[in-house]
Amino acid sequence: MNAVVAVVGGGYGGAAVAKALDEAADVVLIEPKDAFVHAAGSLRALVRPDWAENIFFPYDRLLSRGRVVAERAASVDAKGVTLASGARIDADYVVLATGSSYPYPAKFETDSAREALGGLRATHGELARAERVLISGAGPVGLELAGEIKAVWPEKRVTVVDPGTTLMPGFADGLRDDLRAQLDALGVELRLGVALTEEPPGGPGRAGAFTVATSDGGRIGADIWFRCHGVRVHSDFLALELAEALTPAGHVRVDEHLRVEGQERVYAVGDVTALDEAKMAGYAMQHAEVVAANILAQVRGELPGGTYRPSPIPSVLLPLGPLGGVGQFPSPDGPLVLPAGTVSQYKGNDLFTGRFAELFGTGVPATA
Repeated sequence: MNAVVAVVGGGYGGAAVAKALDEAADVVLIEPKDAFVHAAGSLRALVRPDWAENIFFPYDRLLSRGRVVAERAASVDAKGVTLASGARIDADYVVLATGSSYPYPAKFETDSAREALGGLRATHGELARAERVLISGAGPVGLELAGEIKAVWPEKRVTVVDPGTTLMPGFADGLRDDLRAQLDALGVELRLGVALTEEPPGGPGRAGAFTVATSDGGRIGADIWFRCHGVRVHSDFLALELAEALTPAGHVRVDEHLRVEGQERVYAVGDVTALDEAKMAGYAMQHAEVVAANILAQVRGELPGGTYRPSPIPSVLLPLGPLGGVGQFPSPDGPLVLPAGTVSQYKGNDLFTGRFAELFGTGVPATA
């Protein structure tokens, strides 16, 4: 009888783990969404509704042997998962891949791909008729959103505010200089060291002229705004034996094999981990490779040998529309800064949708 592996969460890391273990174990992927959402493409989907369907991938072709349970986990312990319906899935191994939430439009609150797509198209209409756009947050998401808007509507006035005084702290000076130069060329107004003293009226993504006060005593006028900061990790359903591994921020402490602290057969991948690195899809998929290899080793009666250690040099691929952007990878000589053409070739052109079409067994999506 094959080992049963319960994977809780079908995002980047969870889907990759489930796929990797499908032939060797009885995989049960627990995911309430009716389709995988390629969140890295959601900002382009907002400005290009004709392309937006490319970020949704049904789960029905992900696994050939395993099964997908379209429910929410109510409680997870070292021996399995209790679903919101009350049903129980007992497992030999558990993988926590529950990810995090983030403000719309980077991520969606609904579990329905149809509803998410409808929301994107409605917000696109609101954005299309706004002349001035305010973005709160100058991290990768806020800057990428600014670039996507400018790629479609170069005439729009886009202002990005952030209370931090340094653009992309922790990255190489060459990357930050290039990023600022590209933002200037696009006409994006970047105001660092500035916070909004009040939330604009009407809610994010809804058109309507407003003026809002800022921490430097000024005021900003805009017709629509988006919040691009504020991550909340999903870990509040862990049973006591697993909750003991939680940090105050709700992340799960893991060892070098990505096992949950104090556990032999419970692993964690992606945003839920308390690893000292940015919460990015690429890292989650690297975690998945290590976890799949370690579970396979344990199934064979061996000790887990795969290890994961975050790089001291952060990585990023930050498109500014299909043709612009900046990137950085670790190298033996330190940070390797990538020019816009390389970023476009690697990511900006199709935002990796082709890679996920292969993973989920769907047709090749159109490029942007």
